[in-house]
Amino acid sequence: MSSILTGTVKRLSLLYRIFAMLITASLIVLIFPHEGRGEHYDYKVGAVWRGADLVAPYDFVVLKDAEQMRSEQDAERQRATVYYRVDSTAHSKALEKIKSYESSIKNGEWRKIRRQVDSIYRIGYMEHVPNWTEGQRAVVLEGNVGHECRQGEYVTAADLEAGLLRDSILTASIVVDEERTALELESRLSQLSYQSRMVMEGDRIVSKGEEVTEETAQVIENLEAEQDRRYSERYSLWGQLAGQLLLAAIAFVALYMFLKNTRHPILEDDRKVLMVMVVILLMAAITALVTRVNADWVLLVPLCIVPILMRVFFDMRVALYIHLTTVIILANLVPNSFEFIFYQLVTGMMSIIAVRSLERRSQFFTLAAVIFASYSFIYTAGVLSQDTNLLSLDAERYLMFLLNATLTLMAYPLIYLFERLFGMTTNLTLMELSNTSHEALRELSRRAPGTFQHSVQVANISEDLMNEIGGDALLAKVGALYHDIGKVRNPQYFTENQTSGFNPHEELDYAESASIITRHVTDGLELARQYGLPAEVQDFIRTHHGTTYTGYFFAKEKELHPDGDFDASLFRYPGPRPYSRETAVVMIVDTVEAACRSMKEHTKEATDKMVDNLIDGKIKAGQLDNCPLNYGDISKIRHILKEKMMSIYHVRVEYPTIKS
Repeated sequence: MSSILTGTVKRLSLLYRIFAMLITASLIVLIFPHEGRGEHYDYKVGAVWRGADLVAPYDFVVLKDAEQMRSEQDAERQRATVYYRVDSTAHSKALEKIKSYESSIKNGEWRKIRRQVDSIYRIGYMEHVPNWTEGQRAVVLEGNVGHECRQGEYVTAADLEAGLLRDSILTASIVVDEERTALELESRLSQLSYQSRMVMEGDRIVSKGEEVTEETAQVIENLEAEQDRRYSERYSLWGQLAGQLLLAAIAFVALYMFLKNTRHPILEDDRKVLMVMVVILLMAAITALVTRVNADWVLLVPLCIVPILMRVFFDMRVALYIHLTTVIILANLVPNSFEFIFYQLVTGMMSIIAVRSLERRSQFFTLAAVIFASYSFIYTAGVLSQDTNLLSLDAERYLMFLLNATLTLMAYPLIYLFERLFGMTTNLTLMELSNTSHEALRELSRRAPGTFQHSVQVANISEDLMNEIGGDALLAKVGALYHDIGKVRNPQYFTENQTSGFNPHEELDYAESASIITRHVTDGLELARQYGLPAEVQDFIRTHHGTTYTGYFFAKEKELHPDGDFDASLFRYPGPRPYSRETAVVMIVDTVEAACRSMKEHTKEATDKMVDNLIDGKIKAGQLDNCPLNYGDISKIRHILKEKMMSIYHVRVEYPTIKS
């Protein structure tokens, strides 16, 4: 029954991880813009064509560019015929106006004006001087009959002096026919051809190594437009979504297989799996948002946050593989995929190397500088390889890289956020906790100075051991510093803090004494939660005694009850046993350091025997069964501890007193 239940739980966990990856892949695909687009090429006017020879796959038309079309249209407007019509009522309207001024004009003057009006309208009157260009025709229509008009043929306002006649009486009899003129211009423009030339199937457009001229670029642009048109005819949104989802799923399957075969503990921890998915999804969402605003700004996205976060929480290989997965998925959804992959992979690798030992805030600025330099060198090298000179460099690109590197500094608050959200611990937090000015350690130093000194000694020795046998030395050091903080509650009951010669255990029975001693584990866990210590540090508090007995009081109780008629559980620590290299090492060092400190004779033989007996006792009691220490590790630990104990507790030479 137990095996069936265990198998069911494992299958459910597997389904959860697969489901989490599928949901992440689906969300990434859905948040990106989708459009039907054919094949596009990476080229630049003046640069060298790096691809294979580009040959026309089919016949297509090369359209004139906008500037050329605008020039031809302007030329047609200059040549278009301007049509005028004769307003036969203009003469009579002018005469009516003259009559209205008859009372105010002398009789002789009135007749003179009348003769001038008649003379002007016999020729024809244009109110404005026509602005005809050279070669432009003007036609005057009278009814259905028209004749070509020449400059100066009609009287205009410019031919008359300012006065009553020009300004108040005359009405134009030769008027522009707006409708007919517009129809003429529209007819001319409609006859313009938008086609520059035809490219036939099989024609070579550009050869490898050839410079891309403006004319070649125009042909390539039209080929891309034709490919977009043909692609859109058979485009299916559902088909595109399915393909992109499948590609993303394949990338996640590769990530899953990598973790399963090389980093299985990560895959077994649901928090870590969820954190990886959230990081990938977060960066994909930012990339999608930038792509929707302007696809050319995609290199503004601080994608190096992914490898930085992953390196802080995991190792370099995991960080690189997760970054690789992210880049592969996003490259299928952004323009210029090859450029995107090259930039992000190289810069991501440099970020991982730069962050391999991130322990101080100031290192983030160094990291930002590395990212900016990596992007800049890649861009500069790319321009040189194509244009062979630095004149084509775009200053805006470097500004984009600088903004990218600056935004990468957001990784620091994100580390803190993810630590809190997913209950994980990074080296930055451990470095802060290793400072002995931490509130918990200051309280321990004040109330239990002997325990504090013991903890510092255990921390230093544990760090050295982890550096020798391999493991997280910083975690072991921090765990050792806090493993005994529970002794703050009753410091006087522990021998390292008894300086007055009085032992309060003399007033208690053995079971009560054992209860106080073992309680420092539960007290320590309670204090750790109050101080907000990470779960990884709390593990050292609960495991540093494993499930052993309080040796002295348990032995004394057995002397009183040789028949074993007593509750042995009262003398046992709650555990559990150590289950990592770090917690196991701290348990061994804690026991050995405390025992060697209390030895009366610190000879090499006595010290070696004490170390061997204590370690053998832990092995015999099964306290190291759940941790991954092997025989070689135990052998190294024995040897190093013997040297450390002799170095720390050796008998010093008594110096003679010098008489003055």
